[in-house]
Amino acid sequence: MSTTICKDDLIKLGYKNYQAVSLIRQAKAIMVQKGCPYYNNRRLGRVPRDVVESILGVSLTSEVGNF
Repeated sequence: MSTTICKDDLIKLGYKNYQAVSLIRQAKAIMVQKGCPYYNNRRLGRVPRDVVESILGVSLTSEVGNF
């Protein structure tokens, strides 16, 4: 199972395009605040799954299937 997630994975889970993009942006901002400057990149679209889960307050591992 993948430990990262991207916009397309979130869309497959049923989120709308804008919601998925917004979640990725929020996760990137959190990672930069945690001290990972790698995520301060416009072109980067893959973030750790646990950060997205913390934003949503829901575990995505049971919903995801085979990512």
